[in-house]
Amino acid sequence: MQDYLVFRLYGPMASWGELAVGEQRTSAVHPSRSALLGLLGAALGVRRDDDAGQLALRDGYRFGVKLIATGLPLRDYHTVQSPDVPKKFSYYTRKQEMRDRSKLNTILTSREYRCDSLAVVAVQAGPDARHDLATLAASLQAPVFVPYLGRKSCPLALPLAPRLGRFATLKDALDSLDDMPLLPAPSPRLKPDAQARYFWDAAIADSGMRPTLQQLRHDQPLSRRRWQFETRQENVYLAEGRQ
Repeated sequence: MQDYLVFRLYGPMASWGELAVGEQRTSAVHPSRSALLGLLGAALGVRRDDDAGQLALRDGYRFGVKLIATGLPLRDYHTVQSPDVPKKFSYYTRKQEMRDRSKLNTILTSREYRCDSLAVVAVQAGPDARHDLATLAASLQAPVFVPYLGRKSCPLALPLAPRLGRFATLKDALDSLDDMPLLPAPSPRLKPDAQARYFWDAAIADSGMRPTLQQLRHDQPLSRRRWQFETRQENVYLAEGRQ
């Protein structure tokens, strides 16, 4: 048996950032590890420049996600200030890029979102976790900073509704909200997928599922201050279709 913190994520828009290449800002269909760590950090009041606090978050928790509704894709366009590309040196920070305003140009970028997506998240605390799951649950109910779904422009549409429980497997934890209406009333815009999908950190041994496939995600934070991430392995299980 293992203790888990389980909560839901639902909003009119969400953006789970993938690798940002040039002018394209794509979104995954389910929450990234960096986004979930950021949500917990916001609830606890851990600032981005708190290197020790961010490191404790990264090393202290593992996640599983049950994707119930992928949602509809949406693409938006933004104008962004960008400097000339230097030939003899490189910019190391956004602040350094923006320092010389005479060299700034405007470019058009594309950003992807998911509309009306619904997911259940289970959190497992490691042995070195700075905060226990009860503290996390209390923080999600009364967060220090406003939580959002990947971007500040993507607010929650429903409370996170955190629950604590002991479960034999990760799958049991992720399925534990099946007995609770995830939405207060049926929504014509929310369409559950024909096949539920489960995603979890490869480090979780008691998943209760045999991975259908494995994939690499570039969402393990190295430094929030420098906005650097590394690759990790994620397991995926495709459940049987809904009746």
